[in-house]
Amino acid sequence: MQILKLGRGLWTAAVCSVLVATALGVQAQEVVSIETGKLQGATEAGVTWFKGIPYAAPPIGDLRWEPPQAAARWSGVRPATEFGHDCMQMPTRSVAAPRRTIASEDCLYLNIWLPEHHSGKLPVMVWIHGGGWVQGGTSPDIYDGAAFARQGIIFVSLNYRLGRFGFFAFPELTKESKSGQLGNYGYFDQLAALKWVQRNIAAFGGDPHRVTIAGESAGGGAVHAMMTSPLTTGLFSGSIVQSGGGRTGLGSPGLHQGRNGQPSAEEFGVAFAKSKGIAGDGPEALKQLRALPPETIVDGLSMMTMFTARSTYSGPMIDGTLVVDEPQPLYQSGKYQHVPMIVGANSADMGMSRATTVQEVFAPFGAQQSAAEEAYDASGTKDVRALGMAVASDALMAEPARFVATTLSSRGVPAWEFRFSYIPESMRKQVTGAAHATDVPFVFDTARAHYGAQLTDADEKAAQQINEYWANFVKTGNPNGAGLPKWPAYHAGSDMLMDFTDNGPVGKADPWKKRLDATETIAVQQPTR
Repeated sequence: MQILKLGRGLWTAAVCSVLVATALGVQAQEVVSIETGKLQGATEAGVTWFKGIPYAAPPIGDLRWEPPQAAARWSGVRPATEFGHDCMQMPTRSVAAPRRTIASEDCLYLNIWLPEHHSGKLPVMVWIHGGGWVQGGTSPDIYDGAAFARQGIIFVSLNYRLGRFGFFAFPELTKESKSGQLGNYGYFDQLAALKWVQRNIAAFGGDPHRVTIAGESAGGGAVHAMMTSPLTTGLFSGSIVQSGGGRTGLGSPGLHQGRNGQPSAEEFGVAFAKSKGIAGDGPEALKQLRALPPETIVDGLSMMTMFTARSTYSGPMIDGTLVVDEPQPLYQSGKYQHVPMIVGANSADMGMSRATTVQEVFAPFGAQQSAAEEAYDASGTKDVRALGMAVASDALMAEPARFVATTLSSRGVPAWEFRFSYIPESMRKQVTGAAHATDVPFVFDTARAHYGAQLTDADEKAAQQINEYWANFVKTGNPNGAGLPKWPAYHAGSDMLMDFTDNGPVGKADPWKKRLDATETIAVQQPTR
């Protein structure tokens, strides 16, 4: 261990951290110097990590609803072996991704995993977590980046402001803004983290010219936002979208003007202030909003309540600076970062349907209703709820993924489509498809942490394979590699994808072509959560 010029507080924290680490068999590491100071990481089983690194100043007090500001420098060596706070949100007992920190407004931290021994400049993968833009964080075990590090990659995960902290507009905020960075503070946090990576990742052995951004669900939607933003040029060289849609960004409202019959984001903000007894939309009203306790700003907002809270919460918006439109028209007009992409969805992905009859399920198809019913085998044994969910899931996730792959490949941008159909062996008698987010512990090769003793050798092999495909893509821009079944690049004419099945990865023509063709005719646009 090397500790240089430690201040008393940092020295004490570092010693305590090292004592605990030693007891766990974790070795202390050499100090790494970045733009704001020195960091002390740790190593275990050939992987080094640095956690809780501030990439921006805490967005508290007068910095609530301001674009991210520069992180402060520190003296001595900062211990970086524990996660920083995940961002402020409702407490959750999520089975999919339970957090291991206490949520706080002071949350703009990122984490880095890298191989203990390496030479040359390593490729970098930056992960943006999901959670509907209202929940989630980097601390869950399933997001551990060690498996990627063992593949020869530097893995970075980041927190970003959520809910009304991350996506909020108010007339006085617009008036006081000097930068024009308004509304989508969570997205501006992600942008700041990507710029931090460009400035600092070389200190860890990373190559700032080989950065792949990746995300699932809301994180996948965020990747689409970064792909189609005019502010992200040069910040990444590849992208991965897992269950992130691709046509709509939420049916996003405009910052100042409403869209599609809904209020503007500023009007949502004024409605929230009014719900807390704060009148007006001027300086005094904003002062009172910034004085509200964090729990009052959350106000019960979660993935379970986000739709019922739509009268006081806008979600991501068209801000005119970072987000200039929905993804679909930007992809169609070529206004996106022309970098290779992996894009896909799960076989029983998220979808929302309230249909109670077959007629209600297929009524949106209009003149194509008969063809759609045939494509979805509506006369078969499926019940109405299953039909409705399949149609809604295709509209929300599977068809938009194909749309993006088609659009990119038609312009010569390499695209690789996937469908994650794998069901853990212990679950195969209970479910018939891979639900939303079940791909994540397989992509990270953290399925053992998620499923525990129920994980089988076949499950473990599936996780190792998909992790290797993702790592190959980060390293080369192509997911294929020695010893793996071939993953064909996507082209509309052949409509080939990689299906991660119970029997292993299979490159094949999409068996859902007819149903996705039917969905494409109406381009059903639902919010991507």
